[in-house]
Amino acid sequence: MPRAYDAIIIGIGQAGPYLARRLTGAGMTVAILERKLFGGTCVNTGCIPTKTMVASAYAAHIARRAGEYGVDVAGSVRADMKRVKARKDDIVLRSRSGLETSLKKLRGCTVYQAHGRFESPREVSVGQERLTAERIFINVGGRAIVPDMPGIDKVPYLTNSSVMELDTLPDRLIVVGGSFVGLEFGQMFRRFGSEVTVVEMSGRLLHREDEDVSAVIHDVFEREGIGIRVNAKCVALSPGDGEVIARLDCTEGAPEVSGTRLLLCVGRRPNTDDLGLDKAGVAVDERGFIIVDDQLRTNVPGIWAVGDCNGKGAFTHTSYNDGEIVAANLLDNDPRRVSDRILTYALFTDPPLGRAGMTDAQVRQSGRKALVGKRPMKAVARAVEKGETDGFMKITVDAQTREILGAAILGTGGDEVIHSILDVMYAKAPDSVVRRAMHIHPTVAELIPTMLGELGPLT
Repeated sequence: MPRAYDAIIIGIGQAGPYLARRLTGAGMTVAILERKLFGGTCVNTGCIPTKTMVASAYAAHIARRAGEYGVDVAGSVRADMKRVKARKDDIVLRSRSGLETSLKKLRGCTVYQAHGRFESPREVSVGQERLTAERIFINVGGRAIVPDMPGIDKVPYLTNSSVMELDTLPDRLIVVGGSFVGLEFGQMFRRFGSEVTVVEMSGRLLHREDEDVSAVIHDVFEREGIGIRVNAKCVALSPGDGEVIARLDCTEGAPEVSGTRLLLCVGRRPNTDDLGLDKAGVAVDERGFIIVDDQLRTNVPGIWAVGDCNGKGAFTHTSYNDGEIVAANLLDNDPRRVSDRILTYALFTDPPLGRAGMTDAQVRQSGRKALVGKRPMKAVARAVEKGETDGFMKITVDAQTREILGAAILGTGGDEVIHSILDVMYAKAPDSVVRRAMHIHPTVAELIPTMLGELGPLT
């Protein structure tokens, strides 16, 4: 006889815990199914561990630059990867353990530490048990894609998860993929002391960003001694003498790159292939993402998909927001929708990129008449004082409505400063609200009103 609950949550990423607390707070009984690590990608193999390691790499970088600030550092700067990993592991463990403990103590919530599979639209098996509920939420996340390229089965490779288990420094690291994950790891390991080559098949790094963003990141990476191969498709892999050799299909440069380690950063896929979705009748797209509507409902009434597995976002903040949207509709009589949110994200390289809304390319494609303001970071007093003048900030405004369409802050503090623009975008306020605001000096954000006072046509 199946054990009945009011709700079942399969997978404990970022949306799951929020939903569990909201549902139990409303008096429902909730079953949580987690087959491995509480907290999903963010806590275990994503945001928390990577940004912890980025912080260690930044410390090494600043230590090497200490002389520029009038500070003497005796001896060479060397990263101790065992200590870097131990620090990362400790922070991850504290975060994961705190979440696991809180959920196991949550009144009205039962935790099952096993894999869950659908047996029908209302029934889920977990181990030897069967559970049933009128509401089922899928929050199973995703994992790194391992491309099916010749030789992949003959060489050792790393993904975003396994690379963080290294406690020794690779002599020479090949990073396949020049987007967010690949660039963060590439710069990180270069600053730890590895030789790094980034291989990107498109014509530039971060090819979905505007060209000026790509150009700055390319320049920064080259100045830090990172090899960059664009227009280069990795078509085959083979083992060498203690090496991995990547053969490239490229328009310029050597046709082969060798390294002692290979890191694959070519995208992610949803963890939906072992859930029994066919037994529940839940529809997926050609890539395995669960198809949902604007309120995250699947095609089967009573089943929702939240987080990375629905293809509506690939960030912790979008996953958490998914949980908020579902709870608002179910519990608060508040018809929130995915389409109401403004796309925003950050690239946590140095300098970081904070992005909100549309790129300039997207604005042009929309056909809107727009105005743009831009300011180099070398003209920002705070950046000069910190000795971190790479990058720029820019903002785009609708020429008729005066609403802000998009912004990019590529520079020191950009991942934080972007929120001052994002909040005004959600308010649908005209750019004059920011332009007339008095900001604190000396900060990066104080130059946003200045940019808005110098708008010109977007060409």
